[in-house]
Amino acid sequence: MPAEASNTIEALLSRRSVPALLLREPGPSQQQIDASIDAALRAPDHGGLKPWRFVLIRGAARTRLSQLFVRRLQQREPATPPGKLEKARTMPLSAPLVIAVGARLRQDHKVPELEQLLSTGAGVMNLLNAFHAQGFGAIWLTGGNAYDPEIAQALGFDAAERCLGFVYVGSKSPPASSPPSRPERAAFVRDWSG
Repeated sequence: MPAEASNTIEALLSRRSVPALLLREPGPSQQQIDASIDAALRAPDHGGLKPWRFVLIRGAARTRLSQLFVRRLQQREPATPPGKLEKARTMPLSAPLVIAVGARLRQDHKVPELEQLLSTGAGVMNLLNAFHAQGFGAIWLTGGNAYDPEIAQALGFDAAERCLGFVYVGSKSPPASSPPSRPERAAFVRDWSG
């Protein structure tokens, strides 16, 4: 196997989701963000629809996102316990970069919506792998705030776009010491012989 391919496989096998609360400064540079977005835009895209949408949230905008998360959570769930409100407040502030992920879904196209969503998911996986390959930790999180139409609108997603979650990116704290354990492949793979 060529060295480049071996390094790529090694990077893929060592990737893990890093909890958002363990992500710290420094975050990726603009050049590193651009490289990761470019990798995301290389995802399979049946029909050439380019459904991926990425909204970068950094600096002071993270505080505004934090306030939006708390306000909307209180509106959706008035009896939210203080600990849950604090987590909603803290999440966007922990990672130096938050990326709202969306998909522009075409209802008028022969490519089914499911395939458009799968393409977006493949784009996000490329994004996560690219950040990992550059030494950053990242995690894709969903939940009530990810699917809240008012939050999506506040982030600039239009009526044809759907917010699918948030990718949190930063330096790992503490750095990962060993690759993540994974389930045995035999439980998930089988041959079919017709």
